[in-house]
Amino acid sequence: MAVTAAEPRPAVFLDKDGTLVANVPYNVEPDRMELLPGAGRALRRLQDAGYALVVVTNQSGVARGYFPPTALRAVRWRLESLLDPFGVRLDDFRACVHHPKGVVAPYARECDCRKPKPGLLLGAAVANGIDLSRSWMVGDILDDVEAGCRAGCRTVLLDGPGVGGETEWLPGECRDPDCTAGDLEAAAEAILATPVRPKEARCNATYSN
Repeated sequence: MAVTAAEPRPAVFLDKDGTLVANVPYNVEPDRMELLPGAGRALRRLQDAGYALVVVTNQSGVARGYFPPTALRAVRWRLESLLDPFGVRLDDFRACVHHPKGVVAPYARECDCRKPKPGLLLGAAVANGIDLSRSWMVGDILDDVEAGCRAGCRTVLLDGPGVGGETEWLPGECRDPDCTAGDLEAAAEAILATPVRPKEARCNATYSN
């Protein structure tokens, strides 16, 4: 269901590895990044329906000393170049570079942006005028689901052949997705079939933006 230009913008927040591109741990080499099947078509449908598109990704390789934060510029460039043939434009790209067990100061610390915390989504919402209550978070692990729920979004967990990275399946508050999908195209179908209206709060730990 499309939204009108007069309404505050809803968004679809997207994890990167295992959701948009194949999951290659700690990879920041542009040549090794490839879109998962159907990802470009799915994002084009969401964009055409009026959703802002925001990538939110944990990149603890910075804190661990595997690569500098400047390497993420090439990651965003590669994503945008892969999506360009589909006429898709990312509205924002946000990465958490922290990890409490990191070795590089000042990134070796606790933060509010590493998923499952919702800081990446909250910051993007403020910067881009996004209505979180009408937005979605799509990811391949339950930490993505929890981050989206805590931000006040609906959530989709990808779990199917070639996608889905959850291995622990730890239950908990805010870790129950609104729906599951076998790939990003199925996720887009579910999102577009849902009326664009505010989500009823169901997570006691929901943050305020």
